Amino acid sequence: MTDELRVVRAGFAPIKGTRDLAHDRVVLDAQGPVGDRGFALISVDPGDPARGRVLRTVQNPSLVAVRAELVGDRLDVELPGGETASAEPEATGERITCDYWGREVELDLVGGPHSELFSSWLGRPVRLARARRGDVVFAAVVTVVTTASLRDLARQVDQEAVDAARFRATLVVETDEPYAEDAWVGREVRVGEATLRIGVPIPRCAVIDIDPATGVKDVRLLKTLAAHRPLNRAGEPAFGVFAEVLTPGSVAVASRS
Repeated sequence: MTDELRVVRAGFAPIKGTRDLAHDRVVLDAQGPVGDRGFALISVDPGDPARGRVLRTVQNPSLVAVRAELVGDRLDVELPGGETASAEPEATGERITCDYWGREVELDLVGGPHSELFSSWLGRPVRLARARRGDVVFAAVVTVVTTASLRDLARQVDQEAVDAARFRATLVVETDEPYAEDAWVGREVRVGEATLRIGVPIPRCAVIDIDPATGVKDVRLLKTLAAHRPLNRAGEPAFGVFAEVLTPGSVAVASRS
């Protein structure tokens, strides 16, 4: 029998690297949450060593402060100062092959006001591009974090709570025992109408030390985790688990009790 997990938060961002937004309901299919990271930003600055690469959050933390949301076919973007761009991204017919963590991905450049707004925010020229779903995702398309593990981490850093958005998890599920998810590898679970197969623990990087609303580095979560959690060969501590979608479906977020 497949166990059912209670989802208390669901989140994603339509543009790679922008603020992780909470949603009352998400639809999961084989490519992950519908609407997740369907767009990415590319550096087009001739003087940038990363020119022609997808912008990564860890190297561009100020992106986290930008709010982006898809409303139908319209993409709304808002900077912290209130400047906005709102339009339907239209393909220009330009296709570019980019590097994303050592693998090639094909992106379609789009027109509209978004590129100019992001360029002004980042202080260098960038272009917005449409990505095939799942192409600008580091590993598995669904990630899961648990409430008990978040509570334990908050206790260790002497905080009332740790915002789940720091981990940019697709789903936060309710648990009683911290890090019980480490033993879930291969387990099939139900979340709403969808079924997942749980994968391996997620190695974490310095992105979790960045405030998920401002993009400013504040709490040293990575060092705290590294002191007591399993490390991979790169010295990255595990927190949360990857998952793949076996049965697509809608997932509604339950109210926190």
